[in-house]
Amino acid sequence: MSARGKRIRFWTTLVIVLLVVSGAGAGVYRFSQVQASVTFPVAQARQADFLVIIRCRGELRAHRSVAIYTPIVPGLRIAWMAPSGENVNEGDSIIRFDSSQSQQQLAQKEAQLRQAQAALDQWVAQSRITVEQDKSDLSDAKFAVERARLQVTRMQLKSQIDGDEAKVDLGLTDQKLKVEEATIALHAVADQSKLASLTRVRDQAQADVELTKSRISQMELRAPITGFLSFNMNYSGAMSMSDVKPYKIGDNVFSGMNLGEIPDLNTLELEGKIEETDRGRIALKQDVIVRIDSLPELTLQAKVNQISPLAEVSYTEYPYTRSFRASASVLHPDPRLRPGMNGGMDIVISRIPKAISIPAKALFTRAGKPIVYLAGRNGYKPVEVKVEARNPDEVAISGIAAGSTIALVDVERKDQKK
Repeated sequence: MSARGKRIRFWTTLVIVLLVVSGAGAGVYRFSQVQASVTFPVAQARQADFLVIIRCRGELRAHRSVAIYTPIVPGLRIAWMAPSGENVNEGDSIIRFDSSQSQQQLAQKEAQLRQAQAALDQWVAQSRITVEQDKSDLSDAKFAVERARLQVTRMQLKSQIDGDEAKVDLGLTDQKLKVEEATIALHAVADQSKLASLTRVRDQAQADVELTKSRISQMELRAPITGFLSFNMNYSGAMSMSDVKPYKIGDNVFSGMNLGEIPDLNTLELEGKIEETDRGRIALKQDVIVRIDSLPELTLQAKVNQISPLAEVSYTEYPYTRSFRASASVLHPDPRLRPGMNGGMDIVISRIPKAISIPAKALFTRAGKPIVYLAGRNGYKPVEVKVEARNPDEVAISGIAAGSTIALVDVERKDQKK
C-alpha cells in the first residue's frame, strides 16, 4: 500500500474514533441531563423554632354549664320557648309555661283568704264585745257583794234575824261573783281557742295564696348565665328512637325535670385521651394548639388545665386500652365554637430554637442510619443527617442547610423501578 493510502486510512480511522467518542460523550451528557430532569415531589428544609408536641384527639366541652330544670309546680305545659341553639344573655326569658290554671287557683285562694280574714275580724270584734260585757257583769257582781256586806252590818244592828238573812244574801251574791269570774275565765279560754283556730285558717289561706303566687312567678324561666341555649330531646311517649322529637309548644312536662343546659362558651376546653407512654411528659399549664375539624382554617391557643390522676379503661374497643384524660382550656374562644365539636390538640412539651425541620416523609433509613435525598446539579444524592426530635408530621434534623431542597420519595427506589 502506498504512503498516500496509509495516510487516508489513518485519517479515516481517526475521524471514526473521534465520532464514536463524541457520540458517547453526548450520550453520557444527555443521560445525565435526563436524570437531572426527572421530577420528584420535593420540599424545602426550613429553619424556625421547632415545637415538640404530643398529638391527641378530643371533643369540645364547657367547663362551666348550668342545667335548666322545670319548677316544682304540678301540671306544667309549655306556652313559649326560645329556639334551641341560640346564644342568650343572663336574665333573658328562655321558656314560659301556661299559668291560666294557676291564675284560677290564685283567685280561689284569695277569695278564701278574704273570707277567712273576715271571719277572724268578726270574731275579734265579737270577742271585744263579750269582754266588755263580762267586765260590766263582773263589776255588777262585785258591787252586789259590797252592797250585801253593808246590808249585813246594817241588819245586825236591827235584830239577829235580819242580820242572819242579810248574811244569807251576802253568801248568794258572793257565789254569783264566783260564777261570774268562772264565766269570764271560760269566755277568755274559748275566745283564745276560737281566735287561734280562725288565725290558723287565715294563715293557711295566706300560705296558699303565697304558694300559688310563687308558682306563677316560676312559670317563666330566665337564663341563669350568658351562654349557648341547648334543650334536650323529648323522650316522653317515644316507643323508639325515631319517635324522639325536640320539645315544642304545648308539650306537658313534669316538675323538677331537666329540660336542657346553658354551657358558658367562654369556658370551652378540649378534652382528649393521652396514652400511658406520653403521660409522664405532660404537665399543667403547657401550651396547646387546638384545631377543630369543622373549622380547619382556625388555630386556637390553649393551656393544659387538667390531667386525670388515674388511667381509665376503655371498654368500647377490644382489646381494652388504658389511657389518661387531659383537657386544655381555650384562651380566646371563637364565636363559632360549640360544645360537642371534634378536634385535635397538639400539646407542646418542649421547644428547639432555630431548628432545621423537614416533613416526616422526607426522612429515610439506609444501613440503619437516617438520610435525606438532597437535590443537586446532577440529581439527588443521599445525605446522612441527625434526628433531633420527631413529631407526627415533621422532624427536626441537623446535617443540611436551611432552604435545601429534599425529595419526599425514596429516589433510589424510584430509579430502580425505571
